[in-house]
Order: sequence, then structure tokens, then C-alpha cells
Amino acid sequence: MRRKLVAGNWKMHGRQAANEALIGGLRAGERDFGDVDVWVAPPAVYVGQIAGLVEDGAIGVLGQNAAAVDDGAFTGEVSAAMLADMGCCAVLVGHSERRSLFGESDAVVAEKFGRIQAAGLVPVLCVGETLAEREAGQTEGVVLRQLLAVVERFGVLSLRSAVVAYEPVWAIGTGLTAEPDQAQQVHEVIRAEVSSRDAVVASDLRILYGGSVKAANASALFAMPDIDGALVGGASLKVDEFVAIIRSAGEGSVR
Repeated sequence: MRRKLVAGNWKMHGRQAANEALIGGLRAGERDFGDVDVWVAPPAVYVGQIAGLVEDGAIGVLGQNAAAVDDGAFTGEVSAAMLADMGCCAVLVGHSERRSLFGESDAVVAEKFGRIQAAGLVPVLCVGETLAEREAGQTEGVVLRQLLAVVERFGVLSLRSAVVAYEPVWAIGTGLTAEPDQAQQVHEVIRAEVSSRDAVVASDLRILYGGSVKAANASALFAMPDIDGALVGGASLKVDEFVAIIRSAGEGSVR
């Protein structure tokens, strides 16, 4: 059975006082999280602060990005080992903003995936198509290409200690959300591809949906059989909204 996971990606938002208030609000609602894992992904400069605020609670700290190298003369970069040292449990990799704004190729994403796992952290591998790719009927091909860039390099067993997040690029920060059945179709494709290589890994793999997830649509998304939680953007910066999403995840049966 797969335990639900709700992760909040703060992107480039936050200040120390606001962070403390947000975490305080989340911690006040921890008893209502139910059988749900909750992670938050602050900007790297606030990872230490957030790790200190949640160290005795039920919230995990998720890095937003890690370098494709472990150390060296790479000004401005942060390695997976550094994130582990500061208290992270997992790291996003392959987010569409990293792919599009910073030119990260499938090969770079795969390299980062490996570095994250080598540091003892859980990679949250983000995959997803643009609107043009969806309209051209390329959704399945794009998503599987991004997934297999990792699987073909590290093997399907690498997914035993990873999470996949399907985030259609056209739904990130736009207010648009894939209909639950649209999201389910892609999640099913991902799980089927993994299952063709290892059925046990596929059965255990948590696949999150991301793309303008909010309290109003969370329950319908979580009701889908292959949607195991959410990677939440803007709504994760609003305590009441984020807690409502977490509660929605907890209301569904654990599969």
C-alpha cells in the first residue's frame, strides 16, 4: 500500500519571519494530517531555518535543487550532500522551471538524480509536457522520455527510493489544472512503464500530481487510483489552503 505524500514547493518565496509563521501554522495542524507524509521545499538559504523548526515534528524538508557535482569550484551551487547535512530528506529534480529556465537536459537531470540518491536523499523526479506538446499528442512520449533518462541510466530499482511527480507544464502557476481523469491517464502510463520492468517497484512507487493543486480540486485528484499525493506550488504558501489539501489526502484510502 502506498502512503499519500503532499509536498509544498515554495519556489523563490519566503522571509525568516514569514517562514516561521507558516511552519507554525502547519505544525498546529499536524494532528489532522492523518496517514499522510508532508514535506516543504523552501529556498536553499532557508533550509537550515526550516529544518530547525520541524526537527521534532512530522514535516520533512525538501530541497528545491541540487548540483550535478558533489563539491568544487562551482560558485553559487549547492550539493545534495550539503542539503543532507542541513536536514533535508529529499530533493526536487527535473522541475520544469529548471528544465526551461536553466536549460537542464534529461542527461543533467539524470546526473542530479544519481547525486541525490548517493547522498542518501530521496529524489522527487518531475516530468511533464508543455501545452504545445500536449496539443501535438506528444504527452506520453515526453513524459516517458524524461522518466527513462533516469531508469535507463540507473535501472528501475533506483525508483524504489524515489518519488515521481507528474506536472504538466501548462498547468504550473497558470490556474489551469488537468482534469482528474487526464492526470490519472498519465499516472497510469508512468506506472505501466515501470511495471513492464518491475511490477513490485511499480506497485510501491508514489506518483504525485502537480499543477495548480488547491483545496477545491484536491479531493477529486486524490480519488484517482494512481495519484498518490500532490506537489503543491502557490497554495503551499497559504496555511489554511495547504492544510486543507493535506486533509483531503488523508481522507482517501491508503492504497
